[in-house]
Amino acid sequence: MSDCIYDILASRYDAINASVDHGTMAECFLRGAERFSYRPHTVLDLCCGTGSMLLALAERGLDLQGVDISPNMLNEARDRLCAAGHTDVLLLCQDMREFELYGTVDAITCCLDSLNHLSSAKELEQVFRLAANYLEYGGILYFDLNSKYKYENIYGNNAYILEEEGMYCGWENYYDPKRGIAEFRLSVFEECEDGSYVRSDAIQREKYFSERTVKRALKAAGLEFCGVFGDTELSAPKNGDERLYYFAKRPEEGKIIK
Repeated sequence: MSDCIYDILASRYDAINASVDHGTMAECFLRGAERFSYRPHTVLDLCCGTGSMLLALAERGLDLQGVDISPNMLNEARDRLCAAGHTDVLLLCQDMREFELYGTVDAITCCLDSLNHLSSAKELEQVFRLAANYLEYGGILYFDLNSKYKYENIYGNNAYILEEEGMYCGWENYYDPKRGIAEFRLSVFEECEDGSYVRSDAIQREKYFSERTVKRALKAAGLEFCGVFGDTELSAPKNGDERLYYFAKRPEEGKIIK
């Protein structure tokens, strides 16, 4: 039993998430940063995975670093970036709850509900404190979180089958609305060269964080809440949105958060 879904799915992750448009997400981040009066040049992509967001940002001329806890995902990211000629992106294998950088950056992104993998509001605040520490004054934090609607109606207690050539994945979900905890149980079967299959199992958990909880954690960490949106067009949130997009920033030096 593995404790990391992403070590198991690293080589298949992009195929499974083929519908995600990282270019659109990158543009959402840049538009939001400009809306809140900041144009970043140096960016950390926290929980960067296989590097799709890094590549989208690199193609827009930004100086980048990536952090992820999974060595397998980082290997995929390195291959992707090198193949596109972006060999100068610094990739660090670190836990987002303890990440360390060599200096500050203009912005930090954390996409595809990565923060939902944290187990408590305390851990969320811990990550926000690290972000505040490594952001320049006025720097932007951009992240998304799964909505309550998604946990209750899309994940819920449903089961899914993910299948492609050479791989079969059974995915069962269990959601506890009282604790706001979703548990995902995956069994992955990958085909070997001799036609046999190797099975890998993993259990992963995500936690729902309300807007109120997010705002409290941001304030406690010394970050200023800027806005939350229901899509990458920066529209107001509405019922039925599956993902919410947040912007916060490190206040200018000397400014007090109210």
